[in-house]
Amino acid sequence: MLHGPSYAQRAGQSVSVQFGVVRGAKEVDLESNAPRGALVGGMLGVVSGGGRSSRSVRNGIIGAGAGGAVTGATEGSRRGMSYTVEMLDGSTTTIITDQRDIREGDCVAIERVRDTSNIRRATSDYCDKQNQRAVSSIEDHTTSDALACESAKQALLESTQETADLAARKVELLCNG
Repeated sequence: MLHGPSYAQRAGQSVSVQFGVVRGAKEVDLESNAPRGALVGGMLGVVSGGGRSSRSVRNGIIGAGAGGAVTGATEGSRRGMSYTVEMLDGSTTTIITDQRDIREGDCVAIERVRDTSNIRRATSDYCDKQNQRAVSSIEDHTTSDALACESAKQALLESTQETADLAARKVELLCNG
């Protein structure tokens, strides 16, 4: 049995975590339109859909000199990555992100929390079809990780100059596996 998305409901939150293998990685211009149906992930997705002005985000994050990828996104950096991921069910997903450390052949988790997305490297065991029953049995853990990442990103958006460095480090630890 293949591991499909896992969903959890917590106070109106929907969470989906799927695993797959990166089959394509290319640098993209973030200003051009994302491919149809592509997810927007990383801090880029939170900044663009977070509901706060990019000016307040910029002031809180850049003032502390934290979060290189986030700084680039809020200052108007136009370069990011497009990852094409072959999911374990055979479908493909494309995600556009400011994360640049993922490579072709990496096993990754695609996490969706509400209207945000994230891609993170995962151990290859998550993409081994023989492990899918075991992976399914720990879906509470994978959804908890996705929620912790999303919470850290929101905290970074709400950070002040004094708290931005710590908040950016939490995002790095919790979201970029």
